[in-house]
Amino acid sequence: MPASRWFALAFLALTAPLSAQTKTIAERLGYPAGTKLLILHADDLGVAHSVDSASLGALGSGAISSASVMMTTPWITEVAAYARAHPDADLGLHLTLTAEWATYRWGSVESRDQVASLLDSAGIFPNDVEPVMKKAKPAEVERELRAQVERALAMGIHPTHLDSHMGALFSTPELMAAYVKVAREYHLPFLAARAFPQWMSSSTLTERDVVPDAIVIASDDVPRDQWKAFYLKAVADLKPGLTELIVHLGFDDSELRAVTVNHEPYGSAWRQRDYEVVTSPEFRKALADNHVVLIGWKDLARAAGSR
Repeated sequence: MPASRWFALAFLALTAPLSAQTKTIAERLGYPAGTKLLILHADDLGVAHSVDSASLGALGSGAISSASVMMTTPWITEVAAYARAHPDADLGLHLTLTAEWATYRWGSVESRDQVASLLDSAGIFPNDVEPVMKKAKPAEVERELRAQVERALAMGIHPTHLDSHMGALFSTPELMAAYVKVAREYHLPFLAARAFPQWMSSSTLTERDVVPDAIVIASDDVPRDQWKAFYLKAVADLKPGLTELIVHLGFDDSELRAVTVNHEPYGSAWRQRDYEVVTSPEFRKALADNHVVLIGWKDLARAAGSR
């Protein structure tokens, strides 16, 4: 299955708060129980200057409320400089085990010999999730995830949460367990997939884990001429509780077209459309008209009592 298709299917819904929790996330944050909370989140910071510029601009203006960073990518130093200058920015880590673009690739943060099962013979991550599922050793996955977190901390990025690029860490129970283990070691909230409930048993989640009730992400099925309509309907359809809306921002310029060559899903035009939607007056009006409250992952850490 193509990675973009798998990604869209894997994120149909997220784990709801455990039944043992007596208060909703909204109540724990000081809002009425029926409040519609939304994390408006941008993925893939660090992959290109175009992505950084669009995403950090949207984050700084309040058009989005959260973003996550790929520590394996070439433009990470630009994001780190922003993080040091804006210590309150809601920046998580988009933990990365894949490199999907045709000619623009990357490998591990950890030494190649320490994570050999994650890499091909050239020392590069695979371009889809399936090889990770089949070949990645959980111990080496843990090692690489820790290396990505430690690199972020060393560069002055203090992550608000962890999530997974292309959903790779949600692809097997063993990878999910490694992901949750690392998140807990660093006392970080983490994105968790309800699509595979057998992996998210009571032994995996605890009452301290505060995660979204639902998620929205555009898929290949959305007609390109109905892009804004898709997002406006998504906002209108939000239910009480917490939803994360994931977008991919960038500018359709020569740099990003070169990065995403021959890969229309999540490519440069896609990211330009996402940027234009979330920064549009119509989208902002839809949030207000539907009484949506934007929050970030920092707020979830507060709700969970994370230290």
